[in-house]
Formats: sequence, C-alpha cells, structure tokens
Amino acid sequence: MAAHDTKNLAAIDIGTSSVHLAIAKPNPRGRPEILAAHKVPVRLGSGATDMKRLDPAAVDRAVTALRDIKAQADAYDAEIHAVATSAVREAHDKHVFLERALDEAGISVEVIGGTEEARLIHLGVLGGLAIADRRHLVIDIGGGSTELVVGHGREPEILRSLKLGHVRLTDRFFRDQPIDRESIATCRTFVRSFLARAAVTVRDANVDIVAGASGTFETMAKLVEILRKTSKGEQPGADGAIHLREVEQIVERIIESKLADPDQVISGVDGHRQDTILAGSILVEALMHTLHFDRFVVSPDALREGLVLDRLNRREPTDDSLRHLDSIRASSVDAVAERYGENIVHARQATYISLRIFDATTELHECGEAERNILEAGAMLHNIGRFVGHGAHHRHSYYLIQNSEHLAGFNEYERELIALVARYHRKSAPKPSHGPYAALAPNGQRIVSLLAGMLRIGIALDRTYRNVAANVSVRCASTSIEVLVFGEDLEVELFAANERKGLLEETLGVPIEIIGTPESCAVPI
Repeated sequence: MAAHDTKNLAAIDIGTSSVHLAIAKPNPRGRPEILAAHKVPVRLGSGATDMKRLDPAAVDRAVTALRDIKAQADAYDAEIHAVATSAVREAHDKHVFLERALDEAGISVEVIGGTEEARLIHLGVLGGLAIADRRHLVIDIGGGSTELVVGHGREPEILRSLKLGHVRLTDRFFRDQPIDRESIATCRTFVRSFLARAAVTVRDANVDIVAGASGTFETMAKLVEILRKTSKGEQPGADGAIHLREVEQIVERIIESKLADPDQVISGVDGHRQDTILAGSILVEALMHTLHFDRFVVSPDALREGLVLDRLNRREPTDDSLRHLDSIRASSVDAVAERYGENIVHARQATYISLRIFDATTELHECGEAERNILEAGAMLHNIGRFVGHGAHHRHSYYLIQNSEHLAGFNEYERELIALVARYHRKSAPKPSHGPYAALAPNGQRIVSLLAGMLRIGIALDRTYRNVAANVSVRCASTSIEVLVFGEDLEVELFAANERKGLLEETLGVPIEIIGTPESCAVPI
C-alpha cells in the first residue's frame, strides 16, 4: 500500500438521533483496526415538523459534537469522512447545518440518500457478521428511517429505505398526548400499513438469516438478556438469536410500564432512548410479524463501519471481499438504464467514446477517478428522459436521475453532477441563469461543462445509432486535441461531432479536430 493510503480514517455518521464516530487504522492484510469509537446523542431530527426543518438547539448540539470529533480525529491524524442521513436529507433548511459544520467544526458533510445509506449499512454488517454466504436480510432502525437490504454474497440485491424510525414514530404518536392503548394501537396499525408494500418484496426473497443493526436492536437484545435472567423456565437463545416470543414479551412489558407512568425509567435502556423505546420496540415487533421472520441476530457494526470500509476501499482495495464498489455503481446504473428503456447499445458506445476522450486528456483537465465515474454514469443514463417524452428529454433525464433512489454507490452531490451531465448532453450549454448549475461551486460547474462536452462528442460519434465508429484514438497536446475516428460511412457522425465539440473546446481552452480514418487503419486497443 502506498504511503498516503496508510493514513487513519475517521468515519462520522450524522443520524437523526446520534452522531457516531469510528476512527480506523488501515490494515493491508485484513480488517481495519478500530482505534476509537463512540456516539453522541444530539436528536437532530425531532419535533412537530416531521423533519422538514432542523431545530436550532439540535443544530447547536450537533455542531458542538462535530467540533469535539474534529479534535479527536486530528489527534489521530485521521482523514475525515462525514455523512448525514434522514434528518438532514429531509430538512428544507439543511444548508444551515452543513454550512455551520464546515465553518465552525471544519468538517465537510455529505448528504446521502436512503439507498446509499442502506448500501453502507449492509457493507458494515457484512464486515461484522459472517452471513455473506447465506441469503440474508439486514435491517437498520434509525431515528428517522429504516433500511432493508436483501443480499446473497457481498452485493445487495434489494435496497429499501422507509420513512419509519423510532424518533419519527415517537413524535407522531407519543409526544404530545397521553400514552394509552388507543395511541399504541394506532401506531401499530400505521407501521404495519407502511411496511406492507416492502413486505411483499422482502418475503418473496426467502431469506435464511436476519441481522438487526444499530441502537434499537442492540437495546432489544439487552432487554432480552434481562428477561432471560429473570424469567423462570426454558428460554430460547442457545442459537445466539433474539426470538419473536421474547420480543413480544419485551414489548408488552414496555407498554405496561409506559401506561403506568410515561416517565418511568426502564432498566437496560440508555437515557437518551427512554422516550423512544416504546416506538422502537413496536417497530421491531411489527417488522418481525410483517416480514415473517421469527428470530434475528444483532450486528455489532452498522453505517459508520460500512463508511470506514467503503472509503478505505476507494483509496485502494486491500481485501478481495471489498472489491465491489465499482460493480455496485455499474450494476445500479445499468438497472436504472434498463428501468427507463434506455437503448443500451447506443449508450455503451457513447460512453466508450466519452471515456476514451477523458482518459487521453487527463493532463489537460487534471480530473481523476471520481469524475470519470460521474461521466460514465451520466453517459449511460443521458437518454432515459425519453421514457417521459422525446421533447426536452434532456431535462427529463436530469429529473429522473436527480430523484432516483436506485443509484447505489453515489452520494447526493455525485448524483446531482450525473444528472447535470445528462441534462447538458444536448441543446443549450450550461449557463449561469440555469438554477441547478448556478448552485454549484465553480469547480463543480467546470466538471459538469467538461464532462458534458466529452459526452456531446461521444453521442455525436454514434449519431445514426449504427455503431460505425469501430475505434477512437485521441492525441492530446497542450495546444490542440486530435480525435481519430476509425470506421466506414462516418459522414453523419463526423459532421455531428464537429458541430458539437464547442463546449469541450471552450472548457479545455484548446481547439479540437475530429478526423475520420478507414477502419483498416485502426490501431488495436
């Protein structure tokens, strides 16, 4: 491993209920060593607005926690990677928190979508439990959302993120009203109804083992251990799993306690979970009934550990079991393309040519693998807007990509760049008057213009959808670029490409010459 790859990594998961930290030391021969790990309850997502706005006091708590975390990360000389989940991604005023996190704590926070959250959780759980070789279901209950992942092996097959969480349910059903049997019954009905659609898909997957991740499952496991110690007679648990009968007993005990006194302290439950354990336990029980599983194991690892593995793997894969990030991204892009009826043959040809131009001009644009991934995804998905309509389909492509929950492996910012690259594959070049483009920082604007310019040429060189460009060779100098296109009957393609090269010429600041050459002269690649 190269010297820069040995740097410690601090993974920060900014959730609805708590901020989680894990500081890890890379291990080229296996699992990273966790040097420090802890969580800080901040209750970032709470209140009567259903997480549409962040409470200022909660933002203060979160920023204070991040300042302390930054000091710890610096003490370990760790590279910081921070992601925010449900509470931040749903808040209309998320920019307030993101700006304060950067300005006051010195931490740049990525806001990730629900599908990406589920993928990282799955990765973390597989790092902590040996279940990859069995058909498995991973469930993570957070404060604002619940993630469901079905897989067999390292790559997930089904990823779902549901707006169900112990804080969200508490705020809705148990915050400002007496806790009674009616409010409990209403909460149960709501949860079962919310789970119904996902339940069909998950039940059909026929999983062999279920793993529960994060604090609610860990708390239920603690309560089950107390139950086992105090109950007479034989109790299940020799298999290391938590069983449905035990969960049902725990839920009923919690209900009886809360009915007697909503403020009663429940032994075995952390202080910051006392007010949400009722909703959390109801959700666990409903998941077991609705998804039809009668036991689960508890994972010691979740999102923050998945973030550690993911970011270390982006530096340089150190374990064959983790060499899946690019395949995850590629498979999700292919799935979205197929979902919207994309012409895959044309998309692959345009992508191939665009990437050839990108690779040959790296000394000019100085972009790396991250930007290359953006181009590849944008090129593969540039035409999916045709699913909505042919007119202005480039704008439809932007909307479908920007709102897609199926692009696993990309964060919110990367998905926005992909959407804009697709948006500008035709018609007008990017302009300051275009809202989404104008909202980007100057470097982001340059990336979009650069990659869209390459894509325009790639698309043009398959203008007739006949795959006539058998090969492309790019010669790059500091003062000019020459694109040699090998093939037959290239007249339409060459005309279109020379008509559409202007955006890339302007962005790179050099003239581009596109020349057709007989296929017999092609250099093998």
